[in-house]
Amino acid sequence: MEEREEMEKAVDTVESAETGETGYGQWQDAWGRPQDALARAVEVLRAPRPTLLHRVSEVLATLVPHVAVAQLSGVCTYSPANAYGPPGLAGQVGSLELARLAETAAVTTATGRPWQGEAELAGERRPVVVAAASVTAAAETASGTATETAEHHDGGTAVLVLVLRGADPVPDGALAVLQRFWELVTLHSHHRSTDAAPKHAAASRASAGARARAIAEFTGTHSAALTAILAPLRSPALDDATARAAATELAVTALLNVRKGAELDRALSEEPADTAFARLADELRPLLRHSPVRLDLAPPAEAARSVPADTAHTARDAVRAAVLVMLAQDGLARLHVSWRFTGAGDTLRAVVRDDGPGLLAADALAVHRTADRIAALGGRCAVEAVPGWGTTVTVDLPLTVPEPAFATDPLDGLQPRELEVLNQLASGRRNREIAEALHISESTVKFHVANILAKLGVGSRGEAAALAHRAGMPGTAGLRVAS
Repeated sequence: MEEREEMEKAVDTVESAETGETGYGQWQDAWGRPQDALARAVEVLRAPRPTLLHRVSEVLATLVPHVAVAQLSGVCTYSPANAYGPPGLAGQVGSLELARLAETAAVTTATGRPWQGEAELAGERRPVVVAAASVTAAAETASGTATETAEHHDGGTAVLVLVLRGADPVPDGALAVLQRFWELVTLHSHHRSTDAAPKHAAASRASAGARARAIAEFTGTHSAALTAILAPLRSPALDDATARAAATELAVTALLNVRKGAELDRALSEEPADTAFARLADELRPLLRHSPVRLDLAPPAEAARSVPADTAHTARDAVRAAVLVMLAQDGLARLHVSWRFTGAGDTLRAVVRDDGPGLLAADALAVHRTADRIAALGGRCAVEAVPGWGTTVTVDLPLTVPEPAFATDPLDGLQPRELEVLNQLASGRRNREIAEALHISESTVKFHVANILAKLGVGSRGEAAALAHRAGMPGTAGLRVAS
């Protein structure tokens, strides 16, 4: 089925749900066949990051009819909480509220199925379904290696909350599909985060720093205000002791909530050093499981020290890249991997050392844009190869927020299919020619062209083609524009 038809079907489904025409008894019609479920998953995975939750809501309307959806991300370091739905509901949902709901549902979600019931959300008791997926658990489920749970190190849990249209329970079959669907979306989002382009990593790091500063100011202001309120309320000069006690209890609760909000933000945007290194160890062991090479691991001495999530992602990526390059050498018997804090403690140093032939090139970490990601965070890497003695790769990453120096690519917001259409458009092809070249319908081409113009903020095909030409798309040589 063409993408345009799928989009229209999703919209029709949402509208029918709003009029009460869609119920749980019909969910198998839309999700029962594997190809239907996979088609809906693909629609979500293709969505740009800013519209992901919106697309999730549209797609899940036929599985679990709902009035609003919210998520608490375990992989996003600067915007962990997000909601979509009526402004009066979605606009009042916060990360602290979602975190409490996740704790409530922890027992059920740990068994691999969503939790459903009534919960306090946006100031009211509402019927909800909560699905949770751990990044590591989702990866293990996908690869079929969900074993040795005692050694499992959770790198963050992504929580999806659906506010239901009614109090009727969701069928078990629909819940099972919802859980697997959310695990797939979580794993895909994790890959988007860890494999992001260097400039995106820099933007994420800068945004995380700005958010941390704003929360610190918020916490200080409100703590001072609440502390000032407590003093007169506790004064024995007041006659109404009951009112004073109740007001004091409320003020103390509010103060604790503010502090807990700051702690939650830190938990979402940082990782303990030992946890981050343990995740790296779990990723490296399978690479050497059937190899004669011995792996020595030296975790950071300051185990409880927190590391920004983007720094931890990049450090793990750099070590993996170095290990893979080193394993391609002959005569290798031993690898040593270590993390430690250097200088005044404001730099994370990752070192990978082998006993191989010592012939690695200085640009060995250029693979998979690893060196670019290191540079985007203000870090640096060095490869020291000594023939006959081995190679040492050293990566230094600052723990402080660097000033980003990057330009936004105007084509970043386009999906893969939209990029293909734009490339064809910029080559001067008309809608019918584009449809034939990409094996899609002409109406689908028109749909994509309209989306492209809106996302690029241009008013004509000619402006879009000119922008593609400036961006250096491969099909823009000899540019001419069809009307």
